Amino acid sequence: MADQSVAAGVSLAGVMAHCGGSPVGAVELLVGAIASAPTAPEPYAALAALWQGLRPDGLRESLAEDGSLSTVPAQAYFLFLEGDMDNAVMALGSVTGVRPDVAWGAAPWFGDARFLGAVSAAALAEACLRTLDYGRDLDTDAMRERFAPWFHALDVVSERDPAPESLAAMARLPRACGRYELSFALCDRADAVDPVMWTALARAATWRAMGNLDQAAASFERALLLEPGNWSLYLDLADLRAEQGDFAAAASIVEQGLQHEPREATLRAASAAYRTRLVGSADDLTALIALAPSLADTAYRNLLIDYACAGPQLPPGLVAEAHRIQES
Repeated sequence: MADQSVAAGVSLAGVMAHCGGSPVGAVELLVGAIASAPTAPEPYAALAALWQGLRPDGLRESLAEDGSLSTVPAQAYFLFLEGDMDNAVMALGSVTGVRPDVAWGAAPWFGDARFLGAVSAAALAEACLRTLDYGRDLDTDAMRERFAPWFHALDVVSERDPAPESLAAMARLPRACGRYELSFALCDRADAVDPVMWTALARAATWRAMGNLDQAAASFERALLLEPGNWSLYLDLADLRAEQGDFAAAASIVEQGLQHEPREATLRAASAAYRTRLVGSADDLTALIALAPSLADTAYRNLLIDYACAGPQLPPGLVAEAHRIQES
C-alpha cells in the first residue's frame, strides 16, 4: 500500500524519486494511494502529470510488460485521459471484480460528465459483468455504498443509450448488490425500447433472487414467448418448477425443450431426473446415471440425482449407484 502522504499532495517528482525514477513503480505507488483514499484528487493529478510527461505509448508498453493488477486502475485513468471511455470502464470493472473491497468507482473521473456522456451502454454492461467475475458477496450495506457510483452511472448511461440487451446485462450488478428496484428499473427502461428475451430473463433472475418463484416463473414464460425455440429457457423454467415441488410440470416443460434440442444432454438428464422423481422409473434413473458424466456442472448434476433418488419405490442398489456418482 502506498504512503498516505501521496494522497495528501506529494509531487510527481517526489514520487518518481521515491521509486528510483521508475514509471511503473510510480504508478504502483499512486494506485496504492488511490486504494487508501479513492476520492482524493491528488493521486490522479500526479498520474495525469506522469501521463503527460511520458510518451503514452511507451508508458502503456511498460505497464503491459509489468502485467500487474496493481497498475490497472491507473491504466483505466490513462484510457479516460485518452478519451477511450469504453476500455477505461472495462479496465475499472476488471479490477473491481478482483478487489471490490475498494471503492474504485469513487474515482473523480468515473463520475465526470465527459465519461458518462461518452461511454457506451455495451461497454458499461461488460464492465458490470467483470465486477461479478469472481463471485464475491456484494449484497451488503458496505458493498452497496462502494458501488453507489456504479449505480449512478447505470442510471445515466441507460437513459442516454437504452440498448435493451446491454441494460439486461447491466441489471445483474444491482441484483447482485441487493438493489432489486434498480435492476427492475433497468428492465423497464429496456422494455420501453424493445421487449427482448434477455430482459425477461433478467426479470426472472431478479424475482428469483428475491425468493418470489411465481413471478420468476411468469418472467421465464414471457421469455419463452419472445424466443420459443430457446431450449435453455425450457430448462430454466423446468428447474424452477422442480424447486417449487411441481415435478409433473417440470417433466412436461423439459419435454417441450427436447422438441427443440432432442440431443442436448442436460435436457435429457433433467427429463430423466424429473420423471424418476414423479413415477419412480428405474429405467429413467438408469438413463440419468449414464448421462451424469456428461454434465459439466457438478452441483446441478448432484441436484438432479437428489431429486431422482427421492422418487417412489426405486431399487436400492440403483439409488446407491446414483449417490456414488455424487461423491466422484
